Amino acid sequence: MTSNAKDFLLKRICIYAGQEIDPDSDAQVADMLRRKFDIQLPQRRSMNESLLATTSDHEIIALILQYRSMGEPKK
Repeated sequence: MTSNAKDFLLKRICIYAGQEIDPDSDAQVADMLRRKFDIQLPQRRSMNESLLATTSDHEIIALILQYRSMGEPKK
């Protein structure tokens, strides 16, 4: 995927979150989900596993997982 697609996803995530957020930051993601959406993530070995266990709770979780799966943008 192009960096444009990743940038577009980031904008959508920030709009849902109502704030600037780094979807790659476990702490920012967990804090935002708890404060804004009252979503408590289950304890798993990794943040991605916790997000996968909660994907049906809100569309933003699917967007964050999609963003994280894209990796670093190519320069």
